[in-house]
Amino acid sequence: MDQLSDRVKRLGYSQTFVMSNKAREMKAAGIDVISLTLGEPDFDVPDNIKQAAFDAINQNYSHYSPVPGFLELREAVAHKLKRDNNLDYKPSQICVSNGAKQAILNVLASVVNDGDEVLLPAPYWVSYDEMVKMMGGTSVMLPASYVTDFKITAEQLEESITDKTKAILFSSPCNPSGGYYTYDELKSMAKVIAKYPHVTVISDEIYEYINYETKTTSIAQFPEVYEQTAVINGMSKAFAMTGWRIGYSACPEWLAKACEKVQGQMTSGANTVAQRASITALKTDPSEYKYMIVAFQKRRDLVYDLMKEIPGFKVVLPKAAFYFFPDISHYIGKNLNGTEIKNSDDFAMFLLENAHVGCVGGVSFGSPECIRFSYAASEEELREAMKRIKDVLAPYNS
Repeated sequence: MDQLSDRVKRLGYSQTFVMSNKAREMKAAGIDVISLTLGEPDFDVPDNIKQAAFDAINQNYSHYSPVPGFLELREAVAHKLKRDNNLDYKPSQICVSNGAKQAILNVLASVVNDGDEVLLPAPYWVSYDEMVKMMGGTSVMLPASYVTDFKITAEQLEESITDKTKAILFSSPCNPSGGYYTYDELKSMAKVIAKYPHVTVISDEIYEYINYETKTTSIAQFPEVYEQTAVINGMSKAFAMTGWRIGYSACPEWLAKACEKVQGQMTSGANTVAQRASITALKTDPSEYKYMIVAFQKRRDLVYDLMKEIPGFKVVLPKAAFYFFPDISHYIGKNLNGTEIKNSDDFAMFLLENAHVGCVGGVSFGSPECIRFSYAASEEELREAMKRIKDVLAPYNS
């Protein structure tokens, strides 16, 4: 008798963790692997945030918080949204969660019934499709490619909406592509979505601050879709607080109450010490943490110059986040050192086993012709990684 539920059988393992775990195993076996798999800033948490955590421990913040988070933190989130995004939210509209992942799941659990459709502009973050499956929904992929800077159009969106569509879920800035939707592009999308009040927009803005060109626009800034939009954000990327697990959603009142209801039956409030430290992080002027973004931009420029020299890689200069997502379709269908390359997952495994560079294939991002590299690593590692890839591919391009 099979004891596992159909729900868990529907799910796959996160490909980012599959590849990062494989890279760790090889390192443990004494192999010199450069892992560019995980989307994790390689900086330490800023000192003022760490001090706030120490203070919280000494002040005995060791008891349960309210389910949606401490009022002071929700006020800080609301202040940040006004300061940085010109968005008006009350603390009652904020739900602080155990990372942005949980914030997305709270929203999906609140709006998706079995068989409902959720639109996913592709490429998308690896967990989106799995989250939709977990909630009994069906993902509908809206394909984009490097030719369109990995972005869909408002026309594409309108053609995809049906009576079964319950939500659209996307990230801007985007993991994995490093692109973002402009003000005008989001305005066009908002006009379309406003015609369909049964559709909820889930806007994942976790990479908001890591934008090398401009201030990131939130689709919630357009009044016609404010009541349909859940803004998702958190502390992991901008503040290098990945392990602290603090995310949040900002929603219309009807949806915020539902998110609190879901979370109250699952995890209750997030870690109290991490919540207190997050208050300090959000109240600090964002320019205090700009040094991380400056370093990321320098690495981006370095990798772009090196990656352009790798034969068969079609690469777009990322405008945000800290990923490259080159199209490697040149190698699909080829045999490399005895390995048949059927898709980019095969190619990523070939690079790991032969060049000893870890990256993530694009199949689970909805783009089987691309691979994702994180450049949240030292310049020395990035130079060496690109050299290894170029060298291992040289025999197949002579």
